Amino acid sequence: MSSVAAPRGAADRPLVIAIDGRSGAGKTSLAVELAAALRAHRTVALVHLEDLYPGWDGLDEGIRLCATRILEPLARGETARWHPWDWAAGIEGAERVTQPADIVLVEGVGAGAAPLRRLIDALVWVEAPAEERKRRALARDGETYAPHWDRWAAQENAWLAHDDAPTAAPVTVASGPGQDRPDGLAARVIGALAELPSLRDLLAPERSARESAGVVVRRLHAAPDPERLFSEFFGGSGQAVWLDSSDATIGYPGGEVGPRSRFSIMADSSGLLGRQMSHRRGLTELVIGPETATPVSARFGMPFFRWLDAEWGHAHAPMTTGLASGFALGWLGYLGYELKRECGGSDVDPGLPDAQLLFAARALVLDHLLGEAWLLALHSPDADAWLDTAASAVDRSAAHGPTPASAMSASAEPGPITADPPVFAARDPAASYMDKVRRAQAEIAEGNTYEVCLTTTLEAPASGDGAGVVHIDPLRAYFALRRRSPAPFAAFARFGGLSIASTSPERFLSLTADGALRAEPIKGTRSRSARATRAEDAAASAELSANPKDRAENLMIVDLLRNDLSHHAAPGSVAVSRLFAVETYATVHQLVSTIDARLRPGASRAEAVAAAFPPGSMTGAPKISTMAILDELEAGPRGVYSGVIGYFSRTGAADLSVVIRTLIVEQLDGTHDGAARLTLGVGGAVVADSDPAAEYDEIRAKAFAVLSALGSEFPDP
Repeated sequence: MSSVAAPRGAADRPLVIAIDGRSGAGKTSLAVELAAALRAHRTVALVHLEDLYPGWDGLDEGIRLCATRILEPLARGETARWHPWDWAAGIEGAERVTQPADIVLVEGVGAGAAPLRRLIDALVWVEAPAEERKRRALARDGETYAPHWDRWAAQENAWLAHDDAPTAAPVTVASGPGQDRPDGLAARVIGALAELPSLRDLLAPERSARESAGVVVRRLHAAPDPERLFSEFFGGSGQAVWLDSSDATIGYPGGEVGPRSRFSIMADSSGLLGRQMSHRRGLTELVIGPETATPVSARFGMPFFRWLDAEWGHAHAPMTTGLASGFALGWLGYLGYELKRECGGSDVDPGLPDAQLLFAARALVLDHLLGEAWLLALHSPDADAWLDTAASAVDRSAAHGPTPASAMSASAEPGPITADPPVFAARDPAASYMDKVRRAQAEIAEGNTYEVCLTTTLEAPASGDGAGVVHIDPLRAYFALRRRSPAPFAAFARFGGLSIASTSPERFLSLTADGALRAEPIKGTRSRSARATRAEDAAASAELSANPKDRAENLMIVDLLRNDLSHHAAPGSVAVSRLFAVETYATVHQLVSTIDARLRPGASRAEAVAAAFPPGSMTGAPKISTMAILDELEAGPRGVYSGVIGYFSRTGAADLSVVIRTLIVEQLDGTHDGAARLTLGVGGAVVADSDPAAEYDEIRAKAFAVLSALGSEFPDP
């Protein structure tokens, strides 16, 4: 991608923003609206290239004149003196003057041309369908332009044949049909410009106004059925996240709602203020209004955690909703394991975005303890309409009542969710996995590590020749999974063709608005059998609690996380509040510990998250050297698996779970019939006295919940 000019050097040099695109794309009206909005905090000059073209064949010359007569003098801090073209007389007109304002907007075809990009700081490219552009241009200029449309279009084609302006633009507006002046477009463009690293400081007032927006709240005394509600209200969204305390809504275990299972959050990126971000290997794309008629995209290079720090890591809005949850709108989504490249690990291409988050400007929060639904929306012109629609959806779902726990139990095997159960293949068959366990133990014997969290991947379709293609509805698959294996940190997320269906029992890290940190790593697992008696099940739990190997595995990760949290914790605040507790879930017993700390005053919240990432329970200890060993042992990237999923609230709170017990569904390119690739990551901790065969049995146990929900079997050894 070509770049625009570096940030301004001289204090008196204007910041130059170009608005480019083919004729009729809507550049002029956008530029006028941008100028009006930006003048609220600074001086702005607006230059129309149309005033510089010397006639209907003057595109190239207009670009040259813009550089020599306007932008070059302004770059030197001088007044620009130039002559506009008199279209009626066919000659130059009287002299005009452009003073060096804080911001200069240059609008017109060619404003972002290569000869000008050395003189501009940001380029906005406006795109629209050809038929729509012609309609707009002729509606604006009438019969004057009609005889010259093809003539001018030929110049545009010739220019763009050798100029990469559309792809060089860090900000792109996708203008839809029939949207001459869409609501909020200028605000979305300014929001995209404010994401660019070079413009963040200059546009700080606009960022501050956006971040301090108030929240409209409605509290409904209703307990809707979560599956019915999500299907109806978010099922059609291109990007949606459901952080689902499914053990509360399904009534397992014991019918009690614990503190970790009190709230569920449903949100998408719809509305005028919705946003979505995707990050891959240092490059970020952020889309503002992704589900509006005119989404605006910003593309820039920046490490993910640096972006998170700028977006969320310091400033945060006060909690004014009255809701006991730490979430009051904000970012939701996943951070993939390969973001370890920013945390001391190597650079591995995951084949998918390293992270995808959506900014929820409106959301539903279900309080399972009180049987309430909270509707939250940032102040915007479309907020009230959304609140009304959401309230109706909650009422309809609540009228049906939540599905009873007994019915859920009866439907733990809800029937096939695909025509045929998916057939999985293992990246590492039994012999291969056990050999890697031995190789990990050799690294331990050499003193290179103490514990290695070795993982592998199951994948369907099993063959690569097109046979056995899987056709699946990801949401329906998630419904089966949440019924089969309810968990406090279950989640469903959809980002276009990528869906995540998780029944994770493990919290990676929580951070409250007032700075309380908590990690709850899991190390130690025993499978549960439906045929076991109550006494046999209790004996398995007791054996796990007392097993020296499992306790050693867990203790190593506790020590690792104590160190991770200490980097940004107040001195003396790190404490282990729970050690070697057994938690019981539908298919497994787990050994869990809790580490608490308090964030040091002034510390970055994003840096605190980065210091603990990736989850130590998925790497081993010491973390950095063990990640290097894992790169050698594992046959491919982990991707989403072993990363985290959750939220970063506007309040400064965050709650993130470890991506385990999770099915990843990737829709195959070019298909519209549900054909997909399924992956399931599984793994376990290897220590010096591990038994390779027992380690292989452990990954089979961990895969059981997901595979059984799909009607699938673990691949043959």
